Amino acid sequence: MKALILATAALAAVIGSARAESGIASHYSTRELGTRTASGHALHDGALTAAHKTLPFGSHVRVTNQTNGCSVVVMITDRGPYVRGRVIDVSAAGAQALGFSGLTRVSVEKVETGS
Repeated sequence: MKALILATAALAAVIGSARAESGIASHYSTRELGTRTASGHALHDGALTAAHKTLPFGSHVRVTNQTNGCSVVVMITDRGPYVRGRVIDVSAAGAQALGFSGLTRVSVEKVETGS
């Protein structure tokens, strides 16, 4: 039984890491604050939010800057980015937490949040 639990945990770790994606992150352009995102949330530079093409609204993802190792958990509230090679747009607060402005190479991994 113990071996089965360990094997299941190892398999879950492998599957979980396979879900991570890598690519370029950008931060939201300066749209008028208060503008509604695709999910209906108001855009706010101080919030740790992001846009992703396919993840469900309300999902939380850990974004890790591959250049400096900084990471932050953000909530998906919008759709995008729609530029080839970009995997996520983060809010200004997200970009600041990740230590970048403009563009940077990141990995993005969905995280489970407690209910």
